[in-house]
Amino acid sequence: MMRIPFSYIWRSLWARRLTTGLTIGGVALVVFVFAGVLMLARGLEATLVESGSPDNAIVLRRSATSELSSQVDRATADVLEADNGVARGAEGRPVLSREVVLVIDLYKKKSNALGNVSIRGVSPRALELRPGVHIVRGRPFQFGTHEVVVGKSIADQFKGVTLGAELAFGGDRWTVVGITDAGGTAFDSEIWGDADQFMQAFGRPVYSSLTFRLADAGHFDQLKTRLQADPRMQYVELKHERDYYKEQSQTLAMFIRTLGLVVTTIFSFGAMIGAMITMYAAVANRTVEVGTLRALGFRRRSVLGAFLLESVVLALVGGALGVALAALLSFARISVVNFQSFSEIGFGFALSPGVVRSALVFAVVMGVVGGFLPAVRAARLNIVNALRAS
Repeated sequence: MMRIPFSYIWRSLWARRLTTGLTIGGVALVVFVFAGVLMLARGLEATLVESGSPDNAIVLRRSATSELSSQVDRATADVLEADNGVARGAEGRPVLSREVVLVIDLYKKKSNALGNVSIRGVSPRALELRPGVHIVRGRPFQFGTHEVVVGKSIADQFKGVTLGAELAFGGDRWTVVGITDAGGTAFDSEIWGDADQFMQAFGRPVYSSLTFRLADAGHFDQLKTRLQADPRMQYVELKHERDYYKEQSQTLAMFIRTLGLVVTTIFSFGAMIGAMITMYAAVANRTVEVGTLRALGFRRRSVLGAFLLESVVLALVGGALGVALAALLSFARISVVNFQSFSEIGFGFALSPGVVRSALVFAVVMGVVGGFLPAVRAARLNIVNALRAS
């Protein structure tokens, strides 16, 4: 079977530069939106998942969906600290942090509206558990005092959150003594202080969670089985810290993807109609060419394939342009309320090979759907009638 050379397809596209450019632009816009939504969901997942360490485990009340709804008593913390499954640090002390997570309101800089902010009361081992959290300005807070450190995302977005400032919450005033950088993870959107001080201020008698470093990450399942067999630990559940944070991202990420899919589906109809109009116009303007190709011996399927390939090429070029534009979003960061914790979390757009692949496949689908009917029309043109059209 004779194949129509690609050079013919390329020259045809170049001869219709204006309509070709408009079609590419339409596809690029849709792919830009589609890729942007995927990057947003991917950025949220990366921010939360990277918050957890593969060497750490977290203990929560069984069936609790987040630390905010979890309760773990002091007796359970004492039992866990004595277990040999918990790693030991200096002086043989367990690398474990008793933590309480609460939500407070602060005013945003840009909108002057109240926003929910997570505060995390921690134990002295917290920074050892999370080596990715660094004090970049100021100093660490002192335990036993009303001092706090704030994540850089909070300092950037909320009013009055600066070194030396006093924040009012829990019926007390708390002095900001440090700004932390957690490498873009969820801890950038938190305020840290002494767990005992927070519990006293808010009248909370129990912890939200216990986070500890595993003595042997490979023996996690054995540790979990042993703790579940202890009657004192029946009401709690042990998870990998990374798995916990992955769960925290799923609801919001799914919402973003669903909303984005609805929007891009609507936009894609416009792009496919544009591609279809472009290809129908190409068929109408090249009736004699098609007739000549058929007279030279090119079969209907070759003509169909050539016109369909033109549409796919248009879509791929538009898709590549849309992805390139979406890549610029990598420099932007946004803040939204996480449905799981009901607090603000800052994160950026994350471009990944999976996002690029999905965006280009989406573009090709638009090209195939938009170009199929015009290609069929071109393939079905009668040779004699096509040649007489001149």
